[in-house]
Amino acid sequence: MTASGSTSPLYATFARADVAFERGEGCWLIDTRGERWLDFGSGIAVNALGHAHPHLVEALKAQAEKVWHVCNAFRIPEQEQLGARLVAASFADRVFFTNSGAEALECAIKTARRYHFGKGHPERFRVITFEGAFHGRTLATIAAGGQAKYLEGFGPKVEGFDQVPFGDLDALKAAIVPETAAILLEPVQGEGGVRPFDPAFLKAVRALCDEQDLMLIFDEVQTGIGRSGHLYAYEGTGVTPDILASAKGLGGGFPVGACLATERASAAMTAGVHGTTFGGNPLAMAVGNAVLDVILADGFLDRVKAASLRLKQALGQVIDHHPTVFAEVRGEGLLLGLKCLKPLPEVAAAFRGQHLLTIGAGDNVMRLLPPLIVSDEEIQDAVRRIDRAAAQLEAAATDTAPKKTA
Repeated sequence: MTASGSTSPLYATFARADVAFERGEGCWLIDTRGERWLDFGSGIAVNALGHAHPHLVEALKAQAEKVWHVCNAFRIPEQEQLGARLVAASFADRVFFTNSGAEALECAIKTARRYHFGKGHPERFRVITFEGAFHGRTLATIAAGGQAKYLEGFGPKVEGFDQVPFGDLDALKAAIVPETAAILLEPVQGEGGVRPFDPAFLKAVRALCDEQDLMLIFDEVQTGIGRSGHLYAYEGTGVTPDILASAKGLGGGFPVGACLATERASAAMTAGVHGTTFGGNPLAMAVGNAVLDVILADGFLDRVKAASLRLKQALGQVIDHHPTVFAEVRGEGLLLGLKCLKPLPEVAAAFRGQHLLTIGAGDNVMRLLPPLIVSDEEIQDAVRRIDRAAAQLEAAATDTAPKKTA
């Protein structure tokens, strides 16, 4: 107990499971009791290369012996290197580094608004987003996401964000007003239930942006850095954004975020209009460069696509065997979701009973987000655990079903 009488010194903002981990190895975590857990959550798509990846560990150790932090008033060669690699591998011409996905989204929103300011239209500041979206936990990004449960209790919603129904092109067109600056979306809504936008819809959105001089912002915090089977998911849609927010897997577990943009979109982001203390520091950049060493290696992303196909096929068989527990599998790459027919807390508990870690999402969907290095054997192991958990849920339902009387 603490002096205040509470059982923890931490804010009570997380409903934490009663398990703690002390080390990890690839796709596995070992708890303080020495028990092994198969990690198909990856810290919410963060541990892209698993736990204690030797190349990342060595990069961090080597940089830690040189310099940890230099402010952005000076050149940071590691930052320039990572920025150049992201530009070379994407649509972007410029990169701004942050510590998190929410900060990357804040930068993206400011970049879009600043674009119009630079063209003499400061009145164009509104951003259209989609219901079910999740863009972060800052005051601006919860307003962008628009979900009541995240907005409640924090005062008036930050002005300038308009939500329309998911995938509704007519509603999107109707929401565009003279003050609209940008359209913001996740190519695959993660927190919203692993819902991919139809590529045809995204092409229509791109056309609208081109016609009305709107910035198209992709939130690829969760879908980026190989998670979709591409470096960024936009590559698989045939649609290129003007601005993109990246984070999570970019640091492989170390806090790193980035806002990527074209020269046209970022031209008005001049000296002094935006900044960061820790963003782009040498430690983060060393790890980010090490992540790209692996992700961009020949054949790596092809292996992610192959692993996705195997996992989808195996999950399809589980769904066939347990039609009262699961309805369908959704998603792209190794961002997959199981639509559940049982309450999500019950499914999560059953999975934890099998020492399998997964992440819940909206629409009663359980996300499967294994490290991108997951092996075929580990995929088979995870599917067996899901199958056993489903069987237990079915048995529990049978045990609690009302008994017929004669």
